[in-house]
Amino acid sequence: MKIELLTHTPEPELVVAAAARLCYSNASIEALLEKSRTERAAFLEKITSLGHLSVLEHVSFSFGIEGISRACSHQLVRHRLASYSQQSQRYVTQRKRFVAVTPDSIATSEPNERYQQMLDDIHGLYAELLEAGIPAEDARFILPNAATTKIVVTMNGRELLHFFALRCCRRAQWEIQQMAREMLKLVKPLAPILFAKAGPGCVGGVCPEGEMTCGALKEVRAEFNDL
Repeated sequence: MKIELLTHTPEPELVVAAAARLCYSNASIEALLEKSRTERAAFLEKITSLGHLSVLEHVSFSFGIEGISRACSHQLVRHRLASYSQQSQRYVTQRKRFVAVTPDSIATSEPNERYQQMLDDIHGLYAELLEAGIPAEDARFILPNAATTKIVVTMNGRELLHFFALRCCRRAQWEIQQMAREMLKLVKPLAPILFAKAGPGCVGGVCPEGEMTCGALKEVRAEFNDL
């Protein structure tokens, strides 16, 4: 898995602070920007603690993600308030052996050899279909969820907080959990106030999982405070 922050709104905390001040002030935008350059930490902490999160929608972050499985990308695109551009299996053929993700639980198990053989067999049939003149858009039907993909993702600050709350949780599926944590590591230094309490829902409040909680509240909070 490789994750890169491609681009982001310059000075995201300045933009958010100015947008929030505008809601309560008759001053010019230039004046609000100037005030936000020198006085924004306490103000941003206040508006985020009050749940005034719509102003975070004015900043965005774009990520380039490689090496995740199709199983992972199917979970990712369920976050509808985001923009996606994904490598097409219709136009990008896998004439060489396609790369596949092997979960640790399988890699360390006795059936791993059969798993790897099955991947080889799938690729063999896929290549055979292409050689027989079957269109790639039809040959791809045989490709598994394990096949890797590439995707560019853009989310605004508010949606990122929501994404982190769901996908950084220890109860999230391991691959998207790993991806979400790496994305958080990339954005937190750029907007440390906005993402101060980013992470699983339990970082900034009670665990939202109820009876399904992992039971490691203190450990999780310490982990994300030090992220």
